[in-house]
Amino acid sequence: MSAPTTTHAGQETSPAARSLADVAYERLRDRLVVLDIRPGEPLNDDLLAKEFGVGRTPVREALKRLEVDRLVVAYPRRGTFATTVDMTDLGHISEVRRALEPAAAAAAARRAGPAAREEMRALARTVATLHAAVDGGDLTQRELMEHDVDVHRSIYRHSQNPYLQDVLVRLDNLATRIWCLVLDRLPDFAGHVGEHVELLEAIVAGDADRAAELALAHVTGFEESVRQVL
Repeated sequence: MSAPTTTHAGQETSPAARSLADVAYERLRDRLVVLDIRPGEPLNDDLLAKEFGVGRTPVREALKRLEVDRLVVAYPRRGTFATTVDMTDLGHISEVRRALEPAAAAAAARRAGPAAREEMRALARTVATLHAAVDGGDLTQRELMEHDVDVHRSIYRHSQNPYLQDVLVRLDNLATRIWCLVLDRLPDFAGHVGEHVELLEAIVAGDADRAAELALAHVTGFEESVRQVL
């Protein structure tokens, strides 16, 4: 059985239930988030439709959703472009994440069922091996970033609050773009991702207060690390 996929609104759908617009949205979103599509780069719906093997309508629907996410911007008579990464947004994004990330972590600690806790336990085991994998050259910074995103989305999903999840997924996408822009200048990004181990363990243990505390420290550390290299 294929694994469920998280949609833009944070809900899980089976692959069979996903529309072509969902597929186009997810593929474009993930490329925009990790800067495979560079800030300011134009997005041609005809070329994207051919690349994805779909019609132009699903691509256009996906681009409209991505505009709401602040990942693309459309200009009349000019076209659609990947949004720039504005470092002045860091403070605004971090301000909201400092309020909401602890709430999501605490909610996940309180509400996650056995299957969800096992998922996060497995994520913790994986994350614990990442630092050595990076040092050994078996894992790229890009792949490390993908693990970071996976952890955050898992926590948001298991908060079992779709509104909280929706907001945090979008904020984390924007924060990840900032990470990617300075990734080569960060001294120990693997160590930052490794902080997720203790956070996931607290959630699995059902310790909501500790999970909230660690989530706040993680978000605060993200902002401080980025500001240090700017």
